Amino acid sequence: MDSSKNLAIVIMAAGKGTRLKSRRPKVLHEIGGKPLLAHVIAAASQIVSPENIFAVVGHQAEKVKAAVAATGIHFVDQTEQRGTGHAIQCAREAIAGYEDILVLSGDAPLIHTETLAALAAFHHAQQAAMTLTTAEPAEPTGYGRIIYRAEGSHPTPGAPEVSAIIEQKMLAPQQLSLREVNMGLYAFKTAPLLANLDKLTCNNPHAELYLTDMAQVLSAAGERVVAFHTDDPDQLLGANTIAEMMALDASLRLATAQRLMAAGVTIFRPETCVIDADVEVAADTIIEPYVQLLGRTRIGADCRIRSYTVVENCTLGDNVVLLQSCVLAESTIASGASIGPFARIRPGCEIGEDVHIGNFVETKKAKLHKGVKAGHLTYIGDAEVDERSNIGAGVITCNYDGARKHLTRIGKDAFIGSDSTLVAPVEIGDGAYIAAGSCITSDVPPGSLAVARTRQIVKEGWAMSQRDSLKAENARPDGAK
Repeated sequence: MDSSKNLAIVIMAAGKGTRLKSRRPKVLHEIGGKPLLAHVIAAASQIVSPENIFAVVGHQAEKVKAAVAATGIHFVDQTEQRGTGHAIQCAREAIAGYEDILVLSGDAPLIHTETLAALAAFHHAQQAAMTLTTAEPAEPTGYGRIIYRAEGSHPTPGAPEVSAIIEQKMLAPQQLSLREVNMGLYAFKTAPLLANLDKLTCNNPHAELYLTDMAQVLSAAGERVVAFHTDDPDQLLGANTIAEMMALDASLRLATAQRLMAAGVTIFRPETCVIDADVEVAADTIIEPYVQLLGRTRIGADCRIRSYTVVENCTLGDNVVLLQSCVLAESTIASGASIGPFARIRPGCEIGEDVHIGNFVETKKAKLHKGVKAGHLTYIGDAEVDERSNIGAGVITCNYDGARKHLTRIGKDAFIGSDSTLVAPVEIGDGAYIAAGSCITSDVPPGSLAVARTRQIVKEGWAMSQRDSLKAENARPDGAK
């Protein structure tokens, strides 16, 4: 990572993206679990430190800044969006101290770090004023075409030199057959760029200042403009519609699944799974169809994640089993734990080693130590349960009094009988036993039995006499008393 003043990266992130038909800024639309702009920043941050990255923002600038503020990059305001050339004019002061800059699109999230590094190295080796990235996609329509200088018309040896980029709408009929296109990724030597930047004109259908016109401006000024060709144009694709955005999302998620499978993870039917770009999974884990792994989830080795389970920003140890249709968020699951089916682990939970959480159990801000069992139909919220304790069916920790949350503590080797309610704040001692159906409102000492329910009363023959009475009443004539 280069923290010197030799190279800066400018990311174009000011546009509205009107063709998306969305009120959100284009660069904040998400693929692979994070905004388009965040993907571009992540790639750029592998080339230079964040302090040397400048995002040019305009439409809903404050929202864009807030969304990626944690990355540590700088922002340049383009209060009036008058094109990509105008964006660089707005960044003039920010980049003036750098020898070279790379210019990236904030809506091209598939860009490879390796491509950025190769472009910077090529640009430096060629000693060019401008290096533009080109490709020959299967369908060039819509892209600007590359016009080269006539061979031998410039004395500097090296790569073929570019004289201009002609946008699609400006192509002459004889130029429509050209297939090499501009992919919107550039390198500039800063001094000649800034010296000639004000020569841009808005003589085009949109009356904007196009950065692409710098190729012709610099070439006419006698500066060297060259092309850096890539055989992988897909990494530079943007999106102008929601459908195109979802195509990028599918491409990125498939690449993520392929990366995990190459590292030894088994993913059945990967096309059905939703796996975010930052997810990490260790070898020999099995992921079944229709699983969602979101955010910065980390999963250990030899786990099994069964169908329809959703895991968001969680850390799982080794040999964890998540059965069908579980939902987990913002929690840690230690090695050997088993959860589900149909369990919900809400944020703030710490599930210890070999813990068993069964079907229709919900936990929230709960710390369950090694070997705890909660088999079914239980709510454990704002609680700490020590080792090997057993929580019966239908148990509830009553953690909320209408104004504040309170803590329930359960010691080691305790047994909480089915359908008990523990009214917090309350502490159950080590080895204590809570009789089924109890409502516990006071602390229970270690080794004690707590029974908090009314004594059972049996009235023999009561039900039979009630039925006989009802039969006699129904047999009377209408209106009889």
